[in-house]
Amino acid sequence: MARTTGAGGAPQLGDSKAGVTDFLALVRQHERGKLKLYIGSAAGVGKTYRMLNEAHELGRRGIDVVVGFVETHGRAETDLQVGDLEVVPRRRIEYRGVTLEEMDVDAVLARGPQVVVVDELAHTNVPGSRHPKRWEDVIEILDAGINVISAVNVQHLESLNDVLAGTLGVTVRETVPDWIVGAADQVVNLDISAQDLRQRLTEGKIYPQDKVAAALANFFTEENLTTLRELALREVASSVDRAREQIVRREGGGAGAERSKTVDRVMVAMASDTPYAAALLRKASRIAGRLNTDWFCVYVQLPEESADRIDATVQRRLVDNIQRAQALGAEVVKLVGTDVTAELVRFARERGVTLLIVGQSNRSRWHRAWRGSVIERLTRTARGVDLLVVALPTEER
Repeated sequence: MARTTGAGGAPQLGDSKAGVTDFLALVRQHERGKLKLYIGSAAGVGKTYRMLNEAHELGRRGIDVVVGFVETHGRAETDLQVGDLEVVPRRRIEYRGVTLEEMDVDAVLARGPQVVVVDELAHTNVPGSRHPKRWEDVIEILDAGINVISAVNVQHLESLNDVLAGTLGVTVRETVPDWIVGAADQVVNLDISAQDLRQRLTEGKIYPQDKVAAALANFFTEENLTTLRELALREVASSVDRAREQIVRREGGGAGAERSKTVDRVMVAMASDTPYAAALLRKASRIAGRLNTDWFCVYVQLPEESADRIDATVQRRLVDNIQRAQALGAEVVKLVGTDVTAELVRFARERGVTLLIVGQSNRSRWHRAWRGSVIERLTRTARGVDLLVVALPTEER
């Protein structure tokens, strides 16, 4: 069953015909391009097949649609589904003596269709490409007023890195910022049971037969696939909530109006030199997503961290963490002061923050006794604000 939500209309459960109709209405709005995103729990759930099927349906309804990039992975059903769709020629790039192919963004822009199909949103482009990541290509295409249908597996969401590493023992290298999903105009989950997906794998519909046994024993275990399926369903549920809130705000009232005024506001406090900011930020992003709220990433610049005094290594780490927080959808705020606790509490009260997230301290007991503990002071002074202390990653303890 495809679960569909869109900023332009009420969330719904429906078939592909209904999804095409909804997206068609968005396509016909002449402004920045609209993004429709298919989310799957794993390879082989049918994302590419469904995108191509939708492209044919849009074409039959008079929409100018092309394929910007589709990777069929040699799957016969998917190869056939391309059919007579117009395919924009790929750009060939020489890299380390090998010729590789990527989507030709310039060619797509020059062709100027109403809709373009772009597969594998989390893909990392070959060095020398227009952008490092394919999702950046998509943003440029959308900015040009071209609508995009794309797809991604849930494990490629940036904020899920730690969840996957902890539950599945898998580290995903290619990721997509969570805000991309949040900004999509329609999100469709292609839901398939773990048993059915493993059956498709066994029948050779996902990988070549010589890779099936290893895949079944490793990544495609029933436990792993069930976990990924739950994550995908949860992500689409969050999209449904976001769509409802947008409708309420746009219409200026309704049953959810009061909720939008009292929604939890989340803030994460980040030190400039913390070695585990990635884990802290991903945790905050997931919590904010479940609460369907915007969130702040706040750090307090102390006098010794001013631009002319901060250590170069710390400065680079801070910049990296700021970029990571922005990619995860945070509003990054720099405060300047001499008392970290006081600045954090003041900001929380001014912005109506209801949940303050901090990382477990890795300072020595001597340091905490001499300089005091920010967490202990926050517990005493941040009245009316819930405090969540995120545990350090095991290797940092």
